Amino acid sequence: MGTHVIKMPDIGEGIAEVELSAWHVKVGDMVVEDQVLADVMTDKAMVDIPSPVNGKVIALGGEPGEVMAVGSILISIEVEGTGNHQEDKPKAVPAAAPAAAPKAPEVQAPAPAPQASAAAPRQPSAPVPREAHERPLASPAVRKRALDAGIELRYVHGSGPAGRILHEDLDAFLEQPSVASSTPAAAYGKRTDEQQIPVIGLRRKIAQRMQEATQRAAHFSYVEEIDVTAVEELRAHLNEKHGASRGKLTLLPFLVRALVVALRDFPQINARYDDEAQVITRLGAVHVGIATQADSGLMVPVVRHAEARSLWDSAAEIARLATAARTGKASRDELSGSSITLTSLGALGGIVSTPVLNLPEVAIVGVNKIVERPMVIKGQIVIRKMMNLSSSFDHRVVDGMDAALFIQAIRGLLEQPASLFVE
Repeated sequence: MGTHVIKMPDIGEGIAEVELSAWHVKVGDMVVEDQVLADVMTDKAMVDIPSPVNGKVIALGGEPGEVMAVGSILISIEVEGTGNHQEDKPKAVPAAAPAAAPKAPEVQAPAPAPQASAAAPRQPSAPVPREAHERPLASPAVRKRALDAGIELRYVHGSGPAGRILHEDLDAFLEQPSVASSTPAAAYGKRTDEQQIPVIGLRRKIAQRMQEATQRAAHFSYVEEIDVTAVEELRAHLNEKHGASRGKLTLLPFLVRALVVALRDFPQINARYDDEAQVITRLGAVHVGIATQADSGLMVPVVRHAEARSLWDSAAEIARLATAARTGKASRDELSGSSITLTSLGALGGIVSTPVLNLPEVAIVGVNKIVERPMVIKGQIVIRKMMNLSSSFDHRVVDGMDAALFIQAIRGLLEQPASLFVE
């Protein structure tokens, strides 16, 4: 037997250290090639660290939340053969190999005990098969299904390779009587439990960036009501005519197009402000950040060169980036370099919001939900689809009048959607 040491990889772009965000394994676990061992957090993105070998975990190089240098030892795995850690060779043969056999027999990993403990997953006193910080192995589709069903995957026994949770495991879990019903006493009983959640990984980065943005930028917000009846009619018409061949359009591609057209007259808003160097950089290209909520937190993938994209091209790129962000597959390049950000909570968008700037940008456009309301038009009461834009600007760079005119320009484009395509 030998030891294979995995060192913290060089993520690129001159990064010297990263934060260890989460472990997916523990000492004693059997792992297989390509199994995700840990998540590490760079300045911009969460990165999975897979195993290049099969073997047993014998040592972890750090704790979640710890900042580790590139090249430091991340994890040590006992493997068949000599491994890659020469210093451990003399110790591994006489000492480690005999001790490993009785301690981690093959039958212990898939033992049925966790399934029995999952019989009462929603009872506060029920045994927990996995630690709260552990992230069970599961595909994005399984995670989405579990999220929709309100199931915590750490309570579900996985029957796949390395304990991976399959759709069949969710089916079995949902069939248990305790999942379908809960006792009234448990629902109304007093609770004294507490949970401490370390602010690490992506959540720490989000907290740092939000705090930095509110401390450094001079935020001000501007809200305007927009009649989106016409653009919604156009969207429905295009989906009916071209949806089957080109894909369905949401409102977001129209908003991206409106930003592109409006920014032609307001180049000071498509900009980044380096407040340390006291330099404003105005960009000709429009790189639109799309704020996206993932399980791990808020991420902002970037639709690059939106000025050169059609509605369907923008729609396809938005969908691709959103999927990459939500499944943790977005690259560092895909999560950086935006010049203005668009944020929307969809149907949960509320009436008004005050979005926080995505520094070093100087503007963020927030989209609220669409509601049908009676409006007076030419003396007649008619039902229209109305939506608010709640946008924030950096007052150090953008004057209030320019911000208002910019949003009014977007309003005019969306209320007369043919103007979106007039060059």
